[in-house]
Amino acid sequence: MRIAIAGAGAVGQSIARELIEGDHQVMLIERSTENYRPKNIDAAEWVLADACELASLEEAGIESCDVVIAATGDDKVNLVVSLLSKTEFAVRRVVARVNDPRNEWLFTDAWGVDVAVSTPRMLAAGVEEAVSVGDLVRLMTLRQGQANLVEITLPEGTPLAGRRVRDLKLPENAALVTILRGGRVIVPQSDDPLEAGDEMLFVATDDVEQEIRAVVHDTQNRA
Repeated sequence: MRIAIAGAGAVGQSIARELIEGDHQVMLIERSTENYRPKNIDAAEWVLADACELASLEEAGIESCDVVIAATGDDKVNLVVSLLSKTEFAVRRVVARVNDPRNEWLFTDAWGVDVAVSTPRMLAAGVEEAVSVGDLVRLMTLRQGQANLVEITLPEGTPLAGRRVRDLKLPENAALVTILRGGRVIVPQSDDPLEAGDEMLFVATDDVEQEIRAVVHDTQNRA
C-alpha cells in the first residue's frame, strides 16, 4: 500500500517507521527544513513541500496514494490536507490527527476525513482502560460511518466465562471484531469460549454502546 504522511515531526516519523515495518510504501511531506531529515528514515520517500498547496500535492503524486495521513501539529493544516486529498485527488482513505479535542467535531467527511484520531482522547482512553476493568472505553471514532471502536475487559468472576461468542446477544449496529487474550489476537468465531480478562473490541454506533455494556455484564444474557 502506498501511504502519504503530511507532517514529518515526531508523530509523522513514528507512524512512518511503523508502516515501513509493515512493508508499506511511505512518502513523508514536510514544509519545515528543520523537520526535513531524510537520513532519519531513508526507506521513506521525502518531499519538501507545503501539503496545503494544491500544486505541491499534485507534484508529489498524491493521487497515486491509497491512504493519506494528516499528522501535523496544526488542526487547520490537517483539515485542509484532508479536504484537498479527498476532493481534489480522490484519495480512498484519509486519516487525520486531532490535536485539540475542542476541534474534534470538525473532523468529519465534510472535510474529507474518514478516520479522526484524537491524541488527547486516546491518551485518556488508555488511562481509563488501565484502571477500569469491566467498563466500556471508547478508543477511537470512525467518522465515515459515525461508529466507534470501543473496548471492554471481562472482569474476574464474570458470568460469561465459559460461555460462547454466539451467546452474546448484541444489538444491531454492533459487532465484536477482536478478542485480545494474553499475547494472542483472536478473530472471534461463534464457538469460541469467553474468559475472564478477555479484552473485547467492538465497532458500534453511539446509541448502542450502553446496550453492549449490558450484554457483556450479562444483564441480558442470563439463562
